[in-house]
Amino acid sequence: MVAFLLSSPFKDTSVPTVLMALAIMLLVGFLLTRLTKPLKLPNVTAYIFAGILLGPLAELILGGQPLFPSELRKGMEFITDLALAFIAFGVVRYFKFDILKKSGSKIIIITLFESLMAVAVSFGAMMLMNLIPGVSIDWELAILLAAIASATAPASTMMTIRQTGAKGDFVNTILQVVSLDNAIALILFSVAMAIITGKESGGINFMQLATPIFINIVLIVAGYLMGLLLYWVTPPKRTKDNRLIIAVAFMLGFSGVASLLDISPLLGVMAMGMAYTNIAPDESLFRQIDAFSPPILTLFFVLSGMRLQLHMLASIGVVGVVYFIVRIIGKYVGATLGSAVARSSENNKKYLGLALIPQAGVSLGLAALGSRILVSYGHPEYADMLTTIIVAAGVLYEIFGPPAAKYSLAITKSYTTEKTVEMIGPKPSEIPVSASPITVPVEESITEVKLDEK
Repeated sequence: MVAFLLSSPFKDTSVPTVLMALAIMLLVGFLLTRLTKPLKLPNVTAYIFAGILLGPLAELILGGQPLFPSELRKGMEFITDLALAFIAFGVVRYFKFDILKKSGSKIIIITLFESLMAVAVSFGAMMLMNLIPGVSIDWELAILLAAIASATAPASTMMTIRQTGAKGDFVNTILQVVSLDNAIALILFSVAMAIITGKESGGINFMQLATPIFINIVLIVAGYLMGLLLYWVTPPKRTKDNRLIIAVAFMLGFSGVASLLDISPLLGVMAMGMAYTNIAPDESLFRQIDAFSPPILTLFFVLSGMRLQLHMLASIGVVGVVYFIVRIIGKYVGATLGSAVARSSENNKKYLGLALIPQAGVSLGLAALGSRILVSYGHPEYADMLTTIIVAAGVLYEIFGPPAAKYSLAITKSYTTEKTVEMIGPKPSEIPVSASPITVPVEESITEVKLDEK
């Protein structure tokens, strides 16, 4: 092994090379969490930094030679699809129909406003950037950035909820909005890709715009039916191992068929999780997936960090900063306006937008999918810009998002005394119970690897 490492590490795609590369990615990701944990940053931040360290920084140190060649990283692309299946299934974990019925149309109105406002503000800002001398942003890149701007990462906000033991109506609104928010983001992203495809094919017509919407509706229906079937074939009498095996098989099978048809499976897998979480008597399956998925999600975030192009940071610096700022403005203003239109509480009007700042997970997956589309149409430079902007902005969102979310929880008096849970599994006495049917999560969402591992 020593001879292998000293002679020609990671210069082929053999089994030993792939295994060693995966091991290093996992270990470096874990070690960096030891640095981010004292700063109370999400583990996602550490994993992205690990990718930057092993990717562009290592290439810089090695004089332009990548530590992991492109062929090796290309062979790991399946990890992205695998991780996105877990993320999509778990992101709707707290989307409960009974709560949605009680809130009426309020949650839907708020989510539509904050999502669409982020899209509109981001697209407008990106196109206006072309007025700056030396800055050029193609409309294809702008529309993908705008669609991705609508997505919100629930993991960081849920980490803050978990640490503080927050509960109540404000917390329940956050959980519902974030779940529905990502479904809308996937639909908007599909429409954006359809617009790009139509333009590259010579023109855009109604059918080209309507087709992806129809396909997504079919995906939602199919995914929902699969979720019902999943519940039926995983009764409580089955062993935990068998339930996990069947659930993973359903997610991967659905994703595989959708990918075979050249369709993003994310919305369908989300519908599967939505169906399951609303009929299952408990969250035991989600907890099993939580315990199973961390290595896969770690590799996904490390790979995302490896896609960052350091040489592009200087040229897109202004663009990235503008995107970072205008998305926050869009989310905050949209949440405020949506809450006002829906006649929601004053807390939602003033502070809900602060809990919607983080963006990693679904956004990184959409950036990967968008990059593939741009490359397929001969725009690799735009693909690199898209990935670099989303990864760099994602790091900033994960740094500033948790403090903003904590402030919103504190100012709304959703908690009184901060309570950090240090264990992986909760003790019954330590689970904060909300007055409403949603129980605030002590365990982390599927979109986030366990936060307080010892």
